[in-house]
Amino acid sequence: MSMWEGISQAFAHLFTLEAGLGLLIGVVGGMIIGALPGLSATMGIALLIPVTYGMDQTAAILMMAAIYTSAVYGGSISAILIHTPGTPSSAATCLDGYPMTQKGEALHAIGLSTTSSVIGGIISAIALLLIAPPLARLSLNFQAPEYFLIAFFGLTLIGSLASGNMLKGLLAGAIGLTFGLIGLSPEVYARFTFGNFQLLGGIDLIPAMIGLFSISQVMILGEERGKHSSNVKVEAEIKGRFLPPAKEFVGLIPLILECSVVGVFIGILPGAGGDIASWVGLNLAKNQSKHKELFGTGIPEGVAAPEAANNAVTGGALIPLLTLGIPGSSTAAVMLGGLTIHGLNPGFELFSKYAGVTYAVIIGFLVANILMGLVGWAAGRYLTKVSKVPIPILLPCIAMLSIIGAYATKQNMFAVYICVIFGLLGFVMRKFGIPTAPVVLALILGPMADEQIYQGSMQALGFKKTFFQYVLSRPICIVLLGLIVLGLFSPLISALISKGYKKKYGDVGEAAEDI
Repeated sequence: MSMWEGISQAFAHLFTLEAGLGLLIGVVGGMIIGALPGLSATMGIALLIPVTYGMDQTAAILMMAAIYTSAVYGGSISAILIHTPGTPSSAATCLDGYPMTQKGEALHAIGLSTTSSVIGGIISAIALLLIAPPLARLSLNFQAPEYFLIAFFGLTLIGSLASGNMLKGLLAGAIGLTFGLIGLSPEVYARFTFGNFQLLGGIDLIPAMIGLFSISQVMILGEERGKHSSNVKVEAEIKGRFLPPAKEFVGLIPLILECSVVGVFIGILPGAGGDIASWVGLNLAKNQSKHKELFGTGIPEGVAAPEAANNAVTGGALIPLLTLGIPGSSTAAVMLGGLTIHGLNPGFELFSKYAGVTYAVIIGFLVANILMGLVGWAAGRYLTKVSKVPIPILLPCIAMLSIIGAYATKQNMFAVYICVIFGLLGFVMRKFGIPTAPVVLALILGPMADEQIYQGSMQALGFKKTFFQYVLSRPICIVLLGLIVLGLFSPLISALISKGYKKKYGDVGEAAEDI
């Protein structure tokens, strides 16, 4: 099916009440989640996946994509107002955003952030529409060996999600793989079920994700309420002009476009993500400026560049996710779980059998970025109050929604037990600095690799070859092996880039590492 045929089908899926509500809830909910210090896009999607369980496929995936891009933008609100990045992607925005607040230009800074984020998001949506379909056609040639290497490649990204500590990332991946082996094997043998029939189907992904991200975060915030309290007074009155002056905006357009394109490519790369993109964008702005000494004092370029770059990452990250099933960040890993839960497998099938749904999501993602700007422009003055919601009110609401969401997946208490167990596991892991995202990635990709290597071995027997010989005889597998090598070294490259920028611009990014 051609791209234009898919687009023509998309409008029937997109122009429905359910899709419209999913889009609106995703945009507004993502902005609120991103603006609250301590929360993130990853947690927001994990928390709302149960809400999408009975929804139409288009509305469900569209809501998750809208939460993703809006939460990245929402993180700039608290970064600008209280010098606390709402999400790790907004760490670089603190450097000039907060000084603008101290100068009485908070609304101006939020307007710059909104405008730049919308442009970055729109460019990334266009890139997603143009790049994803041809890349998906390549997956037509995939068989079991290729799918095994895709799963294995995804597992190599565990190091990328490990916040610079490879050993802890591998430990988290091993935990996820262990839980992923629970259930029936490809040879139909029960593994690690201990006689419990409810474990024969494996660990239910939704309660596990809710526990790892939402319940554990409630525990962390509850324990360190003073540290993460959002009852911080904004030091400047929220007044002035929201939209940037025409002359200033025209001068910023080349920088915003350049940072947006860079952000798209960083999003495609495995393991880089919005936090790296924001620092790269800031560095581009400073290198091209004639007044480098003004950065950090509250100048528009210091807000526009990182915000354009980090929102452009969102569409870029969806390209390998939708076409190859490769999540390059923790948020993308949770979205992969959302796709799987709704019966959508990344690859050519998404752009053929489910073309109407997929193109509706891509076009809806473009609309979500425009709607994000409209909501931001209309509610900019009021969004500033979101970052001051008292933590004692917020935590019980999150915990209640988490338990209800877990119960709704299977409508039995066993799912709640799974949620609580993984919540405790996530809390312990985070206390010891062990990342939780690799657990989800391994839970999804471990069983896939297990099944595909079994099927690939059966195929190899038909050619009288070992599985490894069969892999080396397939050209696409050779390319994938090269990508695996790249994936193994990407954590080191990302860590060096991040370390260089943090050393250059100070330790603002350190505040975001625990989010």
